[in-house]
Amino acid sequence: MTDLPTTTPAGPAAGSTPAGDPLREVLGRVRAEVGKAVVGQEGAVSGMIVGLLAQGHVLLEGVPGVAKTLLVRSLAAAMSLDTKRIQFTPDLMPGDVTGSLVFDASTGTFPFREGPVFTNVLLADEVNRTPPKTQSALLEAMEERQVSVDGSARMLPDPFFVAATMNPIEFEGTYTLPEAQLDRFLMKLTLDLPPRDVEWQVLRRHADGFVPRDVRSAGIVPVVGVDEVRAAQRAVRAVGARDDVLAYVVDLARATRQAPSVRIGVSPRGSTALLAAAKAWAWLTGYDAITPDHVQAMLLPVWRHRLRIAADAELEGVDADGVLQQVLDQVRVPI
Repeated sequence: MTDLPTTTPAGPAAGSTPAGDPLREVLGRVRAEVGKAVVGQEGAVSGMIVGLLAQGHVLLEGVPGVAKTLLVRSLAAAMSLDTKRIQFTPDLMPGDVTGSLVFDASTGTFPFREGPVFTNVLLADEVNRTPPKTQSALLEAMEERQVSVDGSARMLPDPFFVAATMNPIEFEGTYTLPEAQLDRFLMKLTLDLPPRDVEWQVLRRHADGFVPRDVRSAGIVPVVGVDEVRAAQRAVRAVGARDDVLAYVVDLARATRQAPSVRIGVSPRGSTALLAAAKAWAWLTGYDAITPDHVQAMLLPVWRHRLRIAADAELEGVDADGVLQQVLDQVRVPI
């Protein structure tokens, strides 16, 4: 199922910001730059941009070889953001993520050596392959934008964005992500295997000399910098929301809690996450206030990882996406 539409939601853009907003236009160019390296994942590209502008984090799920890592690296290159990668493994320690105090023999002191989490875009590759103790080291960074070592809090760069990848089909040597950590991801995007024509385009690019390890070989050039990202985040926070649209989000969340196949529904944190994502999508598509269309477009990627399906319903093949689609069909949409 496609996570996000790639065009402006249907309907008149009443009260929208003029389409010629230079900041919005330059963010639109990011998609084109990423598309030079990543083929056929337009919805995931939009989702990554929404996550960054909403100041959230994104979990990318897909089988190996569908460009999860390439997508993150291409986005960082197009936005001229500092990026670092952590390959999560069973022997990874918390200090390998956050950094640690290291003895300096020349001074006899223990200065702090920053870990890879001190960056703008952190690629947490195969995040479910490390034990909960190390996963929890990432939890504070994701929520508080800081790390605490030896009783001292150290702030992370701004912006700070975690893009974590996960393989949905391999369970040997993996650990279930804690509920608290899953809840810190603004969105969970699924990357499917490409259709035939898209896979042909991938092969054509490789035949023409594209090297995935070097995104610059695809011709990606930075079109956005840190200042523009911060300005866009401020613009997103200023997007408005009518009372009836907020009530619509509340009704959707309450409907998930009442669904018979759901063990745990969406929490108030999930409602605020949906609001943040809807505001980012509204701003990107030229609106200065969210509409029900923006809420609906964001609902699946923002809520699919927050539902817990009852065991008997799972045995019958019920999944979160199916439940959420039913909720969308049942809850009255404000006019």
